[in-house]
Amino acid sequence: MRRRALSLFTCVLLAWVTWIPALTAQPTEPTPPPQQSANQAEQAAAKADEAAQNATKAAAAVTVQRQRAPEQPDFLEHLVDQSLELFDVRTSENTTAHFVIACLFLVLALLARRITTGWVFVVLKRLAARTATTLDDKMFPALEAPVSTFIALVGIFAALAVLKLPATTDTALSYGQTIAFSLVVFWGLLRAFGALLDHVQEISVKRGMGVAAFMPWIKKTLISVFVVVGVLMVVQSLGYDVKALLAGLGIGGLAFALAAQDTLANVFGSIVVAIDQPFKLGEFVDIGGRAGTVEDIGLRSTKLRRADKALIVVPNKTVAAESILNLSRFTGRRAEQVLNLTYDTKPEQMQALVEEIRTLLKSESYIDPSSVLVYFRDLSASSLDIWIAYNTRDGDFGKHMELRQRMNLEFMRRVAARGLAFAFPTQTVQLEGEVARKLAERPAGPPAAAPEQPRG
Repeated sequence: MRRRALSLFTCVLLAWVTWIPALTAQPTEPTPPPQQSANQAEQAAAKADEAAQNATKAAAAVTVQRQRAPEQPDFLEHLVDQSLELFDVRTSENTTAHFVIACLFLVLALLARRITTGWVFVVLKRLAARTATTLDDKMFPALEAPVSTFIALVGIFAALAVLKLPATTDTALSYGQTIAFSLVVFWGLLRAFGALLDHVQEISVKRGMGVAAFMPWIKKTLISVFVVVGVLMVVQSLGYDVKALLAGLGIGGLAFALAAQDTLANVFGSIVVAIDQPFKLGEFVDIGGRAGTVEDIGLRSTKLRRADKALIVVPNKTVAAESILNLSRFTGRRAEQVLNLTYDTKPEQMQALVEEIRTLLKSESYIDPSSVLVYFRDLSASSLDIWIAYNTRDGDFGKHMELRQRMNLEFMRRVAARGLAFAFPTQTVQLEGEVARKLAERPAGPPAAAPEQPRG
């Protein structure tokens, strides 16, 4: 396949270099000027000198800006010059030596391309497979195609530079050469940049980073910006002024930003979430009073699934502005409760129960013993209150609730074993004076009759 392509390219090249001069050649020879006398010749020469001087002054007074055709790269020009000197080719017309040198450049480029792809990159890939990082495993395959294409372009344009082509063709070839080399270099940088972003995405996914959800969007955005910058650089390398284009883009960007403020605010909110990583997918959070499990993190909004399975959609600008309580990132959960005992509890009984409960909590493996607090705190209106507080060793909500249930049952057993009772809110009303005397003298009424059963 490559031999056929090389043969086809050689035929096209030979046809081009023979056809272009034929088109640009003049069909007829210029007619010689008529014979003039010596005086007339001197007068004509004087007028020509005067016109040339006037033209030089005018050109010095008025500066005309022109776009120059791109020049050949220095390395390519040096390569062609050295080749012509090596073969001692100094004529200004195409000879057999010119075509031989051009074909030699094509053959050498083909061999260099085959060596690069068939040996150099194969060795580099094997070496990359032995390293600990996977970045080189992605980088070398990404650079293989651009490097191969660059070598082929060097051979093609060196072959064309050897040949003597018309001025118009030379100018067009210079533009094409600049565009081709710029695009290939830009293509290689783009593929290397993409490989780097793929490596960053792989690392973020392995480490469970919140930015992993945004990496596809971030990759597309950065590549788009990279492409725009590359196109502007190529246009500028051709001699065009891109300042007016950038000014127009700035005005258009301002209008777009004014028309899409909410959308841009949500996008920047998603970027803030990706950088700060206040939560991840699957975590239970409270965002400004909206509590639920994080189900999706998008560019415009974040979706939460409540406990009743309802879906809450929160704009990302709100997520960035509100306080966020991440209930899934507890290092430990704290439990606080109060045991209310009746007033017939003796001080000795209260002190012994407090010590017993403190010992019980400190002996529990799932409780941090340094966090245990048990005290007889209050003499409330209808109870004697024991305040209990402790922290669990992790934030697992299920384990926390199982522990509280187990401790509550144990508290009930310990209270019952000591002959004590839990209190509940009661009120005692004491009547005095005439009202108390009349109620005391009032005979007790007969018991209430049972309700009559309906007859069926």
